[in-house]
Amino acid sequence: MDFTLGEELEEVRGLARQIFTDYATADRLRAAEQSGSGVDDGLWKALGDAGLLGIALPEEDGGAGLGVGGLCVLLEEQGRTVAPAPVWPALVAGLTIAKHGDAAQREALLPGLAEGAERVTVALEEFSPADPADPRCSAVPDGDGWRLTGVKAVVPSAVGAKYVLVTARTESGPGVFVVEASAPGTEWEWTRTTTHDAAGNLTLEGVPARALGEGALRTILDLTRVAVTAVQAGVADGAMRLAASYLSEREQFGRPLATFQAVQHQLADTYIEIEAMQACLWKAVSLLEAGEDAAAAALTAKWWADEGGLNAVHRAQHLHGGIGVDVDYPMHRYFLWGKQLSGVLGGASADLAELGDLLAGAAS
Repeated sequence: MDFTLGEELEEVRGLARQIFTDYATADRLRAAEQSGSGVDDGLWKALGDAGLLGIALPEEDGGAGLGVGGLCVLLEEQGRTVAPAPVWPALVAGLTIAKHGDAAQREALLPGLAEGAERVTVALEEFSPADPADPRCSAVPDGDGWRLTGVKAVVPSAVGAKYVLVTARTESGPGVFVVEASAPGTEWEWTRTTTHDAAGNLTLEGVPARALGEGALRTILDLTRVAVTAVQAGVADGAMRLAASYLSEREQFGRPLATFQAVQHQLADTYIEIEAMQACLWKAVSLLEAGEDAAAAALTAKWWADEGGLNAVHRAQHLHGGIGVDVDYPMHRYFLWGKQLSGVLGGASADLAELGDLLAGAAS
């Protein structure tokens, strides 16, 4: 398949690369990590002003209409600079609302998100070992709405989010619900992830909520896996390039480390894993944009992001030697991001188990 980007996506890539590079300076990254939110608010505003936060959303909702492809191009560029902005949870939520929300939900949530004026995040994981497609958080009818009770774990970029998309189970099956982050019955326990993101564990006690339409759960899980893969592909590529630059300058035994065969093999393995990640990512994107079943493709891409992405940042840090763990040197951020992303929705083992169940079910 031809995964060459078209002219519009190339323009998105160029603009995103310029903004992320301008804002992802050492001082700004350090300041964001030490802030209460873990987010560079100036970067978030710049992305909104440039129209990049609405790049994936439909035009009728205030976006540019470039869909999942536009989202993934944006996220790859973010990963290359490990720039602290809550892009993937906000835009995964936005695309899910755009596809499954009613007119009132779309009008209330999407224009503000596209402009960067409001933020939305997603609550997909729980403390109990459970399939994310089978949440234990419960939803019971309440008039024309719902009431949610349960606990969601490590909600990404929760500080500053006005709304949360929560997965929960009804008597007829699981679904996705829109909850105000500060609604009565919500209780937040703030926590920091390895990437310095200000996440939160969310306890819900009869919290009022509105349901998204049928099929929202499959959409939000597929989009999350694809989005995380896109960020991880960028992180791995950024780490590899940083290692290649360092190795071309650092000398040992009178010649650059990059000329040693063992070093070249390590970088070659990293390059191959990044290419595999990219191929699987864009296969899943093509299926999603065609409206076809992308569950297996999204799981395959996410497994590569977990396994290959973590391998890539491990190698890049190892090739730096001792300086790779120095927090005054940028390499450590790539490792921390790669490690955090590799565990989203359960990590490689969980993805492989779910993919096996899916394929076995299809074959039976």
